[in-house]
Amino acid sequence: MKIALYQMHVIPGEPEKNIEKINQWLDELDDEIDIAVLPEMWNTSYRLNELTELADEDGQRILPFLERKAKEIHKHIVAGSIAYKKGNEIYNRTIVVNNEGKCINTYDKAHLVPMFNEHHFLTSGSKKSTVYELDEIEMGTIICYDLRFPELTRSLALEDAKVIFVPAQWPKSRIDHWKVLLRARAIENQVYMVACNSVGACDDNEFGGHSLAYAPDGTLIDSLYYEEDTLIVDIDFESQEKIREAIPIFNSLRTDLY
Repeated sequence: MKIALYQMHVIPGEPEKNIEKINQWLDELDDEIDIAVLPEMWNTSYRLNELTELADEDGQRILPFLERKAKEIHKHIVAGSIAYKKGNEIYNRTIVVNNEGKCINTYDKAHLVPMFNEHHFLTSGSKKSTVYELDEIEMGTIICYDLRFPELTRSLALEDAKVIFVPAQWPKSRIDHWKVLLRARAIENQVYMVACNSVGACDDNEFGGHSLAYAPDGTLIDSLYYEEDTLIVDIDFESQEKIREAIPIFNSLRTDLY
């Protein structure tokens, strides 16, 4: 399975320009790509004080675009996350659309970042992320700061997720944490961690790039650096099964103790 990640320089406060960028990027993907992955908050970036005006109300603009585009190019789209407005609430919502143009999964970011005062502008999700299937493979998505809470990733692994996507706008100043946390989540859950970060800046926040993928044994498959670019990773599920057979961690879980 081939996966393309768009390490995108999101234009702050310009949803239409960002849609245009993504439309062009999707058009340029090779036919062999199965899944296209986008970063966090790609419609608005972190213009939090402008989200009331900028957020996509009920997904009316972005969801039809993603559904049409996925069907047109016949690729699954793990559409990072967007600022999504529902009533008076604004969520950081991930959307997954399959290659038939059907939205099959959504999740609202559960853990809001206190250092960015996200809770002043966004509503945290009230339901946990759930597993979905693409090409009959179980997958899941967490968003950026969720990565610091291992319980969420473990819950997806216990639902038999083989791949976990992490769209983010992770800061450059903490990019070492990004790499260590992703590798730890891969090893402890024996899953592929496929993480799509953005680059550039929004006001005083500089994003760190380093979109990457770790194998279930913690091996780095590939990584980008600080420029806008595309990362292509190839996922091998046979090797994942061998890793799980060699160290069957889930058979040793002590659910009677924790």
